[in-house]
Amino acid sequence: MTGTKILIVEDDPNFVAILKQKFDKEGFTTIIAQDGKEGLNAFEREKPDLVISDVLLPIENGVDMIKKIKEKEAGLPVIMLTNVKDESYTDVIKKLKKVDYLIKSDVRLDDIVEKVKKKLKGE
Repeated sequence: MTGTKILIVEDDPNFVAILKQKFDKEGFTTIIAQDGKEGLNAFEREKPDLVISDVLLPIENGVDMIKKIKEKEAGLPVIMLTNVKDESYTDVIKKLKKVDYLIKSDVRLDDIVEKVKKKLKGE
């Protein structure tokens, strides 16, 4: 997966550091943004191969940011991460094309990496 760019949009600095370290070790190039506006700017600037985003973000939430990204690149694979089990969020996410979501508290880092690899292969 060398050279594959992953945009990680997450406002928890500890979680970002762990994710970045894991993906860098796997050979991915990681781009980090801390809020939805910064994430959208990074998407436009970096043209990532996949986006990982938290749902609840400052300035602009992750769902709104992903909707804007999907308007520009509908086929881009996206993984939404959240600790919110509220169906109002998950129902909106399920309607977006090529978007999966994972509940942070229910997955390990290795699960996130495997999900990314599968999404990049089109699975």
